[in-house]
Amino acid sequence: MTHGVGDNVVLIITISLIIIFSPFIARVVKLPTTPSEIILGSIFGYIGLIHDEHLFELVAEFGFLYLMFIAGTEINLKNVLKTPTNIIKKTVLYLVFLYAFSIAFSLQFELGNVFMVLLPLISVGLVASLSKEYGKTHWLELSMTVGGIGEVASIFILTITSAALQSGIGLGLFQTIFALLVFIFIMFLVFRSMQLVFWWFPAISTALMPHEDNKEQDIRLSMGIFFLLIGAMLYLDLELAFGAFLAGIFIPSFFEHKHELPEKLSSYGFGFLIPIFFIHIGTAFNLDALLMDGLVLKALIITGIMILMRVIASLVFIKNLGFVDSVLMGLSHSMPLTLLIAMATLAYNANSIDKLHYFAFILAALFQVISVMIIIKLINIYKEKKETKVE
Repeated sequence: MTHGVGDNVVLIITISLIIIFSPFIARVVKLPTTPSEIILGSIFGYIGLIHDEHLFELVAEFGFLYLMFIAGTEINLKNVLKTPTNIIKKTVLYLVFLYAFSIAFSLQFELGNVFMVLLPLISVGLVASLSKEYGKTHWLELSMTVGGIGEVASIFILTITSAALQSGIGLGLFQTIFALLVFIFIMFLVFRSMQLVFWWFPAISTALMPHEDNKEQDIRLSMGIFFLLIGAMLYLDLELAFGAFLAGIFIPSFFEHKHELPEKLSSYGFGFLIPIFFIHIGTAFNLDALLMDGLVLKALIITGIMILMRVIASLVFIKNLGFVDSVLMGLSHSMPLTLLIAMATLAYNANSIDKLHYFAFILAALFQVISVMIIIKLINIYKEKKETKVE
C-alpha cells in the first residue's frame, strides 16, 4: 500500500508531537516515559495517524540498534573482567536457574521448544533507561554486569535460533554458529590487543579522543565504531544487535578519560532515536487483537511467569545486595522488550508459534515494561521513605 505526501506529513507531525509531549503525558498519568511512548504509538497507529513507511521502519530499527549501543556503554569490560569470582559463579547459577525454569515450564504445559528460548531472554536496553532515572545505584551496576553477560548469552542463543528457524538444522545452522564463534574470538583478540596498545601507549586514547575537543572527535569515533561493527555483523549475516552492543562496550572500556561521553551519547539517543523505536513497537500491536479470545489472559500468564522466574533466580544475589535490591535486580531483567519482540516475530514468520501466541508475546512485552517500571518506582519510593525515617 502506497501513501501520499499528505499521509507522510501527518506521520512526521504525529511522531514529532509524541516525542515532544510523551514526557508530559507520562508525568500526568504517572507512568514511565518508555511505556507511554509505546501506548501512544499503538493508539495513534490504530486511528491511522501512523502508518507503515520504509523510512520510519529504518529509523526505528536504527533506534533499536542505538539502544543496544547505549546499553553497551554502561558496561566497562575492564571492570567486568575484574568481577569477583563469586559474582561470576552466581551469574552462571542465575542463568542456569532461568533456563531450567523455562525448560520445565515449557515441557509441563507442552508449549514447544521456541518457548524455552523466549522465556529466559535478557536485554539490558531498558536497564540503561532505569539508570537514567535512578542513577548508578549498587543494584543497577550489578544488574548491568549480570545482564550484560546474560544478554551476550541471549543474543548468542537468538542468533543460533534465528538461523535454525530460517534454514533448519543443517549446514546453514553450523555455518552461522562457526561464524559467530569466529567473530567472538576475533573480538576477544581485538580487545586484548587494544588493552596492550593503550597500556603501553596511553597517549593514543587521548589523541583519538582529546580532552579539549572542539571537533566532536569523541562522537565521530563512537559512531565509527558503531557502524563498523554493524557492518561486520551484516557481512557475516549475524544478529546486528550483538554488534551494536559490543560497539558500546568499547567506549567506557578504552576511553575512560571521557567520563561524560556515555551520558552525551545517551542524551542524544533518548531524546531522538530511541523514542522513535518505542513508538514503532507500539504501532506493531493492533488494538483489535485485544478482542482475540484468551489473548489478554495468555499475555498476563507469560508476563507473570517471566517476571516471577527472574525475581526467584535473582535471590542468588541476596548476600551481595540484600532481599529488596535482589528483587529490584530481578525486576530490571524482566523487560527483554526488544529481544522478545524480535524473537517472537522470527518464530511467527517461521510458523513456530501461531498468531495468538505471537500477539500474546507482544502484549506481554508491553505488560512487562509497564508493570515492572511501576513496581520498581513503588519499591524505590518505599525505600526512600524508609531511609528518611531512619535518618
